[in-house]
Amino acid sequence: MMEEEFGGNVKQLLSKLFKSSIESTVPSEHHVLPLISISKNFGGDYQCNNAMGLFGKIKKTMPEFENPKSVGEAIIKNLPESEVIESCSIAGPGFVNVVLSTTWLAKNIQKMLMEGIQTWAPKLTIKKAVVDFSSPNIAKEMHVGHLRSTIIGDTLAKILEFSGVEVLRRNHVGDWGTQFGMLIEFLFEQWPQWDESDDHNKIPIEDLQVFYKQAKKRFDDDAIFKEKAQKAVVSLQSGEQPKYTKAWAQICEISRREFQKLYNCLGVHIEEKGESFYNRYIPEVLEDLRKEGLIEECKGAQVINIKGKKIPLIVVKRDGGFNYACTDLTALWYRIKEEEAEWIIYVTDVGQSEHFEMVFHAAKQAKWLPRDGNALPKATHVGFGLVLGEDGKRFRTRSSEVVRLVDLLDKAKDRSKEALIKRGKAAEWTEEELEKTAEAVGYGAVKFFDLRDNRLTNYTFNYDQMLNDKGKTAVYLLYAHARICSIIRKSGKDIEELKKGGEIVLDDQYERALGLRLLQFSEIVEEACSNLLPNVICEYLYNLSIDFTKFNDHCKVIGTAEETSRLLLCEAIGVVMRKCFELLGITPVYKL
Repeated sequence: MMEEEFGGNVKQLLSKLFKSSIESTVPSEHHVLPLISISKNFGGDYQCNNAMGLFGKIKKTMPEFENPKSVGEAIIKNLPESEVIESCSIAGPGFVNVVLSTTWLAKNIQKMLMEGIQTWAPKLTIKKAVVDFSSPNIAKEMHVGHLRSTIIGDTLAKILEFSGVEVLRRNHVGDWGTQFGMLIEFLFEQWPQWDESDDHNKIPIEDLQVFYKQAKKRFDDDAIFKEKAQKAVVSLQSGEQPKYTKAWAQICEISRREFQKLYNCLGVHIEEKGESFYNRYIPEVLEDLRKEGLIEECKGAQVINIKGKKIPLIVVKRDGGFNYACTDLTALWYRIKEEEAEWIIYVTDVGQSEHFEMVFHAAKQAKWLPRDGNALPKATHVGFGLVLGEDGKRFRTRSSEVVRLVDLLDKAKDRSKEALIKRGKAAEWTEEELEKTAEAVGYGAVKFFDLRDNRLTNYTFNYDQMLNDKGKTAVYLLYAHARICSIIRKSGKDIEELKKGGEIVLDDQYERALGLRLLQFSEIVEEACSNLLPNVICEYLYNLSIDFTKFNDHCKVIGTAEETSRLLLCEAIGVVMRKCFELLGITPVYKL
């Protein structure tokens, strides 16, 4: 019997078995990678889809095979004996259906309970990655437009970290652009004596958003002020006048404190390395690009022409200032050369796709990135769609302003709290329990609603749908998890003691369906990593919850002969659900 070490990924294990079989079935020149997928046919858990393709290659040279079905039968015959597979059969024209051993399923779930969910973490070839996400602009408030980047980026960082990748979580804030000349000049204009103060930290700005709007109006309405602001940017970026740098640093700090409040609400950890961080490296990068003959003069600006694009990539403006394209190129250079990242991932809306396509193309021309997109290091733009209002347009307030993120989150929490109070929880719980649960459910509802569908699609922001306790929502999933915890609590049994002496048995069809779903966890996370699609985990978590609901409806747990086994199965579901919640940035609740 062929012995296999289960690393948590069923597909990989089956691939190993079927690879051996294919190599025994056809000559070496026809050896192919096994095509293993979850079975779409009745009668199987997984299927191998190689028979038809192989038949097309060997039908002239191997007449003993009359059709794809005969190839599939030979593959089954040549499979090494294994404790993993219970049986195989042919479905359709030649699909090999695989039924996994129920005993093997149960054994590996129990092993995970003893050794921990980390044993089911995917093993990726990537060792170090940068995930660039959130990236608000200093002096502007974070709003709903930043929601998707922050939530998607945090989840991608989490699934890569769980898979053993060292992730550099980067907040590439806009802190070095034209707006700073505008803000600094307006500050000096409003408070001429500011630079003479002994305490520069006390900038007399009460509301940075109001201050920004006032400065922007001045910039738009006054040509002389606009010219002064544009010159101020060059002075700031050159570092020639310390007072500009001091004013800039303090404006950044005011803004940074406001950002952090929101990151704390969302439970997001991110390290700021804004545009200004890369300023010191720009001369070296530009020199590198010039040596490769990539920079050309165009109407007083310095540009890189990109094949197939009508508009070049501007890297130095006519006034000598550096724009975000220059900074993005420098950041990419730094991440490859200095931080030695193998995968650089940028999480922004789809509207920036062309910009990053041009930046990546320039990096390939400069030989920072390989021409082969599959080779390392590699850079990927993770685009996402818009958040829409009920009118189908970009989500805004009634006054047509962009919705503030803090208001959006507060409202989700408040509505969650109202629902809990209506269910009588205020009388059962302490105020602290009520607040924490409302926050977990409200914030979790917003996050899951954002992540549950393919990130490229737009979605309509709707509190009623987000906070619905039925359907594919965080509320439904959190209720399912709370029910699992309730069953275990009501049993009065010590799960840790049960793990030591109990045994999981999957005799019932609903038990087995849960067991199979649990063992698909690792390959689902790997798929989410490979394709950078968090919705894959959302779909898995939802299906796992549905399987649990069916099990809960048909299989009594407490007081039955199967109580120990089923309690352990419930605990395994809870462990996997909690890991999924963690990857999605959602706080689990243990009672609802």
